[in-house]
Amino acid sequence: MPFFTSTLLRPQTLFQSQPQSKTLISLLLPLLYRCPISSSTSPMASSSSSEATLREVLAEKQAAVEAQAEAVRTLKARPGTPQSEIDSAVESLKGLKLEVAAVAKRLQAEGSANGEGGTGGLSKDAFRQTVVNTLERRLFFIPSFKIYRGVAGLYDYGPPGCAVKSNVLAFWRQHFVLEENMLEVDCPCVTPEVVLKASGHVDKFTDLMVKDEKTGTCYRADHLLKDYCKEKLEKDLTLAPAKVAELNHVIAVLDDLSAEELGAKLKEYGITAPDTKNPLSDPYPFNLMFQTSIGPTGLSTGYMRPETAQGIFVNFKDLYYYNGNKLPFAAAQIGQAFRNEISPRQGLLRVREFTLAEIEHFVDPDDKSHPKFHDVAKLEFLMFPREDQLTGKSARKIVLGEAVSKGTINNETLGYFIGRVFLFLTHLGINKERLRFRQHLPNEMAHYAADCWDAEIESSFGWIECVGIADRSAYDLRAHTDKSGVPLVAHEKFSEPREVEKLVITPSKKDLGLAFKGSQKMVVEALEAMPEKEALELKATLESKGEAEFLVCTLGKTVTITKNMVSISMEKKKEHQRVFTPSVIEPSFGIGRIIYCLYEHSFYTRPSKSEGEQLNVFRFPPIVAPIKCTVFPLVKNDQFDEVARNIARALTKAGISNIIDITGTSIGKRYARTDEIGVPFAVTVDSVATVTIRERDSKEQIRVAVDEVASVVKEVTEGQSTWADVMWRYPTHAASSDE
Repeated sequence: MPFFTSTLLRPQTLFQSQPQSKTLISLLLPLLYRCPISSSTSPMASSSSSEATLREVLAEKQAAVEAQAEAVRTLKARPGTPQSEIDSAVESLKGLKLEVAAVAKRLQAEGSANGEGGTGGLSKDAFRQTVVNTLERRLFFIPSFKIYRGVAGLYDYGPPGCAVKSNVLAFWRQHFVLEENMLEVDCPCVTPEVVLKASGHVDKFTDLMVKDEKTGTCYRADHLLKDYCKEKLEKDLTLAPAKVAELNHVIAVLDDLSAEELGAKLKEYGITAPDTKNPLSDPYPFNLMFQTSIGPTGLSTGYMRPETAQGIFVNFKDLYYYNGNKLPFAAAQIGQAFRNEISPRQGLLRVREFTLAEIEHFVDPDDKSHPKFHDVAKLEFLMFPREDQLTGKSARKIVLGEAVSKGTINNETLGYFIGRVFLFLTHLGINKERLRFRQHLPNEMAHYAADCWDAEIESSFGWIECVGIADRSAYDLRAHTDKSGVPLVAHEKFSEPREVEKLVITPSKKDLGLAFKGSQKMVVEALEAMPEKEALELKATLESKGEAEFLVCTLGKTVTITKNMVSISMEKKKEHQRVFTPSVIEPSFGIGRIIYCLYEHSFYTRPSKSEGEQLNVFRFPPIVAPIKCTVFPLVKNDQFDEVARNIARALTKAGISNIIDITGTSIGKRYARTDEIGVPFAVTVDSVATVTIRERDSKEQIRVAVDEVASVVKEVTEGQSTWADVMWRYPTHAASSDE
C-alpha cells in the first residue's frame, strides 16, 4: 500500500468552486504540486531515500497542511459558503494529515534502519534492553555491590562473562603477542605522580563537567550536549534541513569545543539537568584519575593508572636491551585501568575500572615499512578517511594497500596493525559490515601524532570506539627522557664512520649563574634542549643584536639571553653510530567495549514451538563461546548417565570446556538453556554406542561414535574443520524433539 494517497482535494476543484479565493489558491498550488501523491514518483518509494530528503518532504507536507487548514478557516468564515464545499476541504485536510503521518512514520523507520543495524526489527532501546536483560539474568555481568544498591560504572563478570573475557584475551595473545613475537609485561596499577606528570596526564587528563546548581549532581557537559542533539535528530521530525546540519556539525566538533564554547551551546539550547531540570553551572575541567598515596606518610602521591602504556614506555631501555638492541620490536600489556568517570552510563561501554590490552610497537622514525604488510594489503573493509568526514560523505570500502600507497594511512606499519585489528575483531564475531575504521579529524589529533584511526563498532548506542591505532611519533619516550634524565633511545651502528654536521650548544654556566642564580639549571636545560632550527635562529639574533628573548617553559616566562651566555655552532664530526628516539605505533584495545559489542552482534531470537514465544540465542564463534559443548542424556537412566559422564571426561581431557546436564528436563528446554549462553555444540546421548552432536545455529545434527565425540568437537571448536566438513563425513540425524 503506498504511503501517499490521493485523498488530497484537487486544487482545481477548490479554485472553480470559489473564484474569490484566487489569491489563497495561487499560493497553495505550488506547494501542493511539489508534494508527490503517486507512490511511483514519491521519494518514499525508493529504498535509497536519504533522511535529509525525507525531512524536506515532511516539511513541505506540513506546510501544505497549514495552507489547507487556512483554506478551511477561510471557507468557514465566509458567509454563504455551501456546507458541501467546507466538508470537501475538511476531507482534503484530513488526507494531508494522513500523508504527514505516513512520511513521519517512514522517517522514523529510516532512522531506525540507519542507526539500529542488527536489532531484528526492534527499536534500539528495546533491542538493547532485551540483550542486557539476558546478559544479567544469565550472569554474564551484573552491577557490582548489587545488594548495597551498586555503584555507577562498576560491574562484575559472572561465570559465562569471565569465560568470554578469558577467551577473548587468549585469542588476543595468540593473534598479537605470539604471532608477532611481542614482549609481554605486567606493570603495577598504582603509578607514581612523576610518571603521569611526564606523560601529561596530571595536567591534561580531564573532561569538562557541569553541576546541577541546586542539588550539586555532576554531569559531563559534552554528553549533555551530544544527547540533546541526538534526541532532536531522532525524535523531532519537524527539524528543517539547516537545523539538522547544524546539530550534526555540533556533534562532529564536540571534542574541539572549549569550556566557554560548550557552556554557550548549553545555554543556547536551554539544556538543564536531566533529572531535575534545574539550571547548570558553567563547564569546568575535572581530572579523571583516581588519586592515592604510596606509603604510610602520605607524602608520595600516586594515581591508579588511566592506561597501561606508561609502564611499557618507562621500561623501554631494558626491553630494548632484552631484544638484543634491535628495532623494530613491540611490547604488550593486558591489565586494569581506572578512570573516575563523571557520570558513567551505557553499561559496559563506559565504566570506572576496565581491562585494556595495549601494544607499543617501537620503530625507526626514518623507516616505517613493515615486512609483513603484504599479508594484509589486499584486505578491503569500511574506512572513513578524514576528507570524507569533512565533506559529508559516508564510510566506504577501501583496499588497505591502496589506502597506504595513496597516503590516506600514514605508513605501512600503521596500516599493518589496522589490518591485523580488522582480522582480530572479525574472527571474534564482529560483523564486518558494522565495523569501520575512522581517521581522526584535525581537531582530535594530538599535536605530536602523525596519524590516528579508531576501530568503531556499530551497536544500539551508535558507533562505538573500541580500538585506537595511533602513530604517536616519538613523544612518549622523549617526555620520559626529559623528566627522568635517562635517555630512552636506540642506536644504529654504521659499518663505516660517517662525517655528519651536528649542532653544538654550549651554555656558559658561570654567566648564566650570575644572571639567573637559582633558575640557572632550568635555563641551561632549556638551552640544551633547543631543536636545531630554533637554536640557529637564536644564534643569528645574538650575532646581530647581542641579545635575544628566550622562552623557558619550566620557568613559565621569557628571559633575556646575551651573546656571552651561550655558544651555538654547527660542527663536523665523525660518528660510528646514529642515536635516535624511536617512534611508537600504538594499538589500544578496550576489551569491555569489544565484548559488549560482540554480545549485541551475536544476539538474535528465533521462534519456539510454544506459540508466540521467542528464544534468545548468542551465536558466539567457538573461539569465544563461554562453554564449547553441553552433554546430556535424552532420557534419564543409569546407562545413558554413565555414557554422558564419560564423554564429559573425554572433552575435559581434550581441553574443551563443557557442562553436563543429567536432569530430567525436556531436551528442547535443555537446548534452549544452552543456546541462550551461546554454547555452539550439544551432545545428546540416546544410545550407548553412538550419540548425536547438534550445531547451535543451524540446529543440524550428526551421529558420531561415543569414542569420537571429543576429537570431532575439538577439531571444529579449534577451527581445524568446519561444521560443513564434519557433516560431510558423518551421517546426519533428524531431530525428533527440539525447541
